[in-house]
Amino acid sequence: MKLLLLLSTLLITNLLMGQKVELVENTPVAILGEGTVWHPFEKVLYWVDITGEKLHRYDPVKKENKTYPTGSMIGTVVPAAGEFTVLLALETGIYGMAVDGVLHPLTDYPNELQGNRFNDGKCDSAGRFWVGTMNKKVVKEAGNLYVFDGQALTVKQAGVTISNGIVWSSDGQTMYYIDTAEQCIFAYDFKQATGELSNRRIAINVPDELGAPDGMTIDSEGMLWVAHWGGHAVIQWNPNTGEQLRVIDVPAPHVTSCAFGGADLNTLFISTAKEGLSEEQLQAYPLSGSLFQIALDVQGLPAGVYR
Repeated sequence: MKLLLLLSTLLITNLLMGQKVELVENTPVAILGEGTVWHPFEKVLYWVDITGEKLHRYDPVKKENKTYPTGSMIGTVVPAAGEFTVLLALETGIYGMAVDGVLHPLTDYPNELQGNRFNDGKCDSAGRFWVGTMNKKVVKEAGNLYVFDGQALTVKQAGVTISNGIVWSSDGQTMYYIDTAEQCIFAYDFKQATGELSNRRIAINVPDELGAPDGMTIDSEGMLWVAHWGGHAVIQWNPNTGEQLRVIDVPAPHVTSCAFGGADLNTLFISTAKEGLSEEQLQAYPLSGSLFQIALDVQGLPAGVYR
């Protein structure tokens, strides 16, 4: 079995030979880059700098990056339809933003432990916004995973330490979720009509030597692409077998999120961070905090849109 796994890994490596991530032109270096998401209507990439308190909008056709200061830490951004173009999860609550860049408060931050903030989040196929929280000092199990339906935030998974990547299978029957502190990827049975979760189990155990699982996206074949904090890579995983399929090396230790985008949804955009690195590490990895991209032979699933 180990020999077969090694041969499979070598085959995939050979297929990717010559392919390397490249810097995305005209994008800034972030302190804590995160939240990459391709807007299916605008055909642009949104991403955030959490501690830099900035929302970014990158147009790959014009090769232009527009920056919106948020005034507080921003955990994530998701596409929206209707009155707003995107929803933002800030320290003070959930906000809608239209093309004019004006923020409109939708709900306050939940009553949680002092020092908590929103982190990663995504929308399901029904248009609900799922977003998690964590403590700035990483207090164990101080956060929660919420769903926002336009009216209120409802706890869906309590006792989370570092709420991170969240995606759904193409048939909408399985939700995958990362609490980074657990060093694994969970799977849940998911009811699209109600958003009900059940049957939580571990889909993938991530070895410590690969770094910690952070942000995540999914391709059209149902495989997971996971950013590995401290792992210098995005790794493709099979959630049905727990098998590691291929590795995309990134010239930065802290890889934070990834999202498929571009005209054919086959460009993987990858965010990184320079936060948490020593001076020696920053000298060794000067591109830390940059946004990267790589063209792949698979397509991603379109991002869920808040409705």
